[in-house]
Parts: sequence; structure tokens; C-alpha cells
Amino acid sequence: MKIKKIDHICFAVKNLTQAVKVYEETLGLKPALTYTLESEKIKVARYYVGDVGIELMESTSPDGEVAKHIRKRGEGFFLISYKVDNVAKSLDELREKGKRLIDTTPRNLGDNHYAFLEPPQKMFGVLTELYDGEFDPDA
Repeated sequence: MKIKKIDHICFAVKNLTQAVKVYEETLGLKPALTYTLESEKIKVARYYVGDVGIELMESTSPDGEVAKHIRKRGEGFFLISYKVDNVAKSLDELREKGKRLIDTTPRNLGDNHYAFLEPPQKMFGVLTELYDGEFDPDA
């Protein structure tokens, strides 16, 4: 498996509107786009700093992963996503190394695929994702 780049970094927030305002007032950044992904129970504002996506994520449901994260750890850094050529192949390679995976098969987002690796505790408290597509929230 070869990591090509950091695709995006996500931050869990309680109130997306408020977080967007802070990013604009403090950093001068405006979202490149906003979207809701019901399958993941999130509402997102996406920024780009160079070619790296920065996402502010608000949960759309109390049982969503972002809401659970905030209850356990508070707002802040949520996950890092690494771009690879092929998520399925990368998962196979990690399995062959004896790694425990959250996702044993890729999740689909249109023609794109992503998967979560070992539990965050094994990755120094960081939820880690592999992604092999081009970002398209409407996929």
C-alpha cells in the first residue's frame, strides 16, 4: 500500500454554522462547499488548503459517530483520510500484516471507496481512513 497524500482532515463540531463563522472570521476561509451525507449522519463544510480538504462535521443524529465522538472527547480533531490507489487492495495488504480493521470491505460513495482502519486506540487516538476516489459529495 502506498499513501499518495493526505486527502482530508475532519473536525467534529457541535454547531456547523457557528464553526463556519469562526473559520471565516479567524482564518479568512470560506467553505468551498457544504453538503449533508445521510448515510454517515453528518452535515459538512469543506475547505481546501492547497490540495488538502479540511472538513468541519456536525452530526445530524444523536447516534451518529460525530455525536458520539463529541460526547466522549469533545469538539476537535476527528479523523485523517489518506489517499491510496485502491482501498480494497490496501485492506487486503493490511489484513495480510495481521492488522485489525474497522472495515473489512470498502464502503461505497458513488464510484469512490473508503474504509476505516484499526480502531483509533491503535492509531494513537486518531480515526484513520483510506480513500481512493475524487471527492464528489453528490456521488
